[in-house]
This record gives sequence, C-alpha cells and structure tokens, in this order.
Amino acid sequence: MVQQQQLKGKVALVTGGGSGIGRGAALRLAEHGAYVCVIDRERERAEIVREEIVHGGGEAVAVEADVSNADSLRSAVVHAAERWGRLDIVFANAGINGTWTTIEDLMEEDWDRTIDINLKGTFLTLKYSIPYLKRQGGSVIITSSVNGNRIFSNIGASAYSTSKAGQVAFMQMAALELAEFGIRVNAICPGAIKTNIGQNTNRTAEAEAAAIPVEFPEGSSPLEHHAGSPEQVADLVLFLASPQSSLITGTKVYIDGAESLLKG
Repeated sequence: MVQQQQLKGKVALVTGGGSGIGRGAALRLAEHGAYVCVIDRERERAEIVREEIVHGGGEAVAVEADVSNADSLRSAVVHAAERWGRLDIVFANAGINGTWTTIEDLMEEDWDRTIDINLKGTFLTLKYSIPYLKRQGGSVIITSSVNGNRIFSNIGASAYSTSKAGQVAFMQMAALELAEFGIRVNAICPGAIKTNIGQNTNRTAEAEAAAIPVEFPEGSSPLEHHAGSPEQVADLVLFLASPQSSLITGTKVYIDGAESLLKG
C-alpha cells in the first residue's frame, strides 16, 4: 500500500487527463501529494479535473495539447516542468480506439490517426520528458491494452492493436536505455474499463460482419463480473509511480480481472 503523501513534492504529467483512466490517475496522484499537470486535447475537461484536485487540497495546472503534434506536446511538457522546476512522473495515457474495420476496408487516414495519437503520441510524450526526468530519475507509465498483447480476436481492431503492441515494444526499449538514469518505464494493459473512450470508436458494419462468433461467460471480468473502474487502474498507476515499485521496469502489467485469459 502506497503511504499517503509519499509523492509529496513530486511532479506528475498526465496526458489524456481530462477523463477516464487519466482523470482517475491525476486525482489519485494528487491525493498522494504530487503536483499534477493535466493535459487533454479539450481544455475544459482538463480544467474540470484541475479544479477537482485543487478542491481536494492539491495543486495542479490544466494544459490543452494534442499528443500527436510535436510542438503542442513539447510546449505542454515544458510548461509542467518549469511550473514546478522538475518532472518525476509521466503517465502517457492519451489514446483513442479509432476506426475498427477490416484491413481491406480500413482507410489510410484512419490507420494514420490511430497510430499518430496512440503510438507517436507516446513517443513524443517520453521524448520531451526525458531531459527533465534525467535530472533526478523518475517513473514513466504507458497505457497500452490487452488488445495487441493478449487479445487478438477483436476483428477490425488491427490499427488499435498494432499501436498497443508497439507501445509495449517501445516501453521495453526505453526501459533499458533509460535505466542508467534511474528512469523506470512500464506499461499497463487494461481490459474493459468504464471510460468514455467509446466516444472515439468507429466500429463499422464490415467489422461486425467479419467478427468471429464466440460466447463468453457473462460479465467482462471473471474476477468481478463487470468492467473495471478508472479508480482501480489509478491504484496501479500510483504504485508504479511510487518508490514501492523501485525495482520494476520494462514490465507490462495486465489489469483486467483475467478477462484476456478468456478472450486471448
């Protein structure tokens, strides 16, 4: 169990922090003493989370940024690091489901959009954070997924799954490269979590028609028989951000209540 205020004085950057898993993690990190930079492509959402943190006695800033745009993201990272003079925790969480359709019907621009936000966005987040993390070491957590790592039965999710598998490979490369600087890099692989990512999903009729019919037991998670919560994922992020995970790096951690063991 991470002790209260164990992150006091640490600075955390959370992309996609305006909702879902990002919001849950931002609140949890702040609850344990971190100063949080909430980054979201919709400023209003980031501002709402900032206000929640401040209302709870924490300190935060809200920044609007597009993680797939280098200039936009670089500016956001610099803002966070210069606001508090350091950067210790980076939660590269922003992502979309994108268009789910058959490979034959997938448009090039839909492939590019998913890869740009999910994979390129992760690369840019880490790239611009590294110079600040090197000063004292730190923790990077990347939101990947069970898709592309354990589950390959979601017909139509080729772009999404590719981006999520790529994040894990990138995480492992980064973990080894950055170990000498005391920077740990890990990935979390959530299953079904109650978020609004469905708003960024376009599942086409072609994908539905090509789906392989499989019957699963009722409930998304065998452990809890329903989708997980952002707060449960936030607890994992908190642990990986804390000194209690000081020897854990280059690791992907599944958080899905064994869902992916059924569907893989």
